[in-house]
Amino acid sequence: MSERAGEREVWDPFGTLRQVLWIGGGQWAGKSTVARILAGRYGLTAYHYDYHDARGHNDRRIARRVKLGHSPKDPDPETTWVNTTPRDMAADTIAGFPVRFEWALDDLRALSSGRSIIAEGWGLRPELVAPIIDSPRRMVVMVPTAAFRERQVRELARAGGIGHGLSDPARAQRNRLERDLLVAEDAVRSARRIGIRVIEVDGSRDAGAVADIVAEHFCLPLPENRTL
Repeated sequence: MSERAGEREVWDPFGTLRQVLWIGGGQWAGKSTVARILAGRYGLTAYHYDYHDARGHNDRRIARRVKLGHSPKDPDPETTWVNTTPRDMAADTIAGFPVRFEWALDDLRALSSGRSIIAEGWGLRPELVAPIIDSPRRMVVMVPTAAFRERQVRELARAGGIGHGLSDPARAQRNRLERDLLVAEDAVRSARRIGIRVIEVDGSRDAGAVADIVAEHFCLPLPENRTL
């Protein structure tokens, strides 16, 4: 079965995409944590975009490079992280999201669940999700405030650096963080243009309280012992 969303045909053979609740936004906002909390609380099926994109999609990434006449090897790390600018990095990232989103949709189409699916990840962009959903209440965009982002970078091991072997690891990390900020700002502009809710995470609430806010947005019933 296909659905028409504007001018776009969305292939949804099992009706899976109609069940999805979407969390997009910026890096380090707690999207994965909130999705896991809601999945456990409500028995939802969680889909973590970053995990699938970094692992399950690599064969598609290589095949696409070959199709475009490029080397199948990963791009040179020095070129990717050091000898570049955050603005160029952000532009390349945003330009690549539509192709990667189609891969995510293929993953989601293959899922079957008696309950809704909650999908989270920075590549689940508002402008890409909007043609699929029947209501803006089926998506939320989470972004960290500057202070919370700095805290996450200090405290999260996976945010601590790009890795060893680069000529200028400090510059690579600065480029990465600035890129992430630019990509997040672009997601916020897109969400507000479309009318999708943006939640700024500042660290004043714990993950469970942020999950409560997202649950309310998705019209999921709050547990009896929790209030907003």
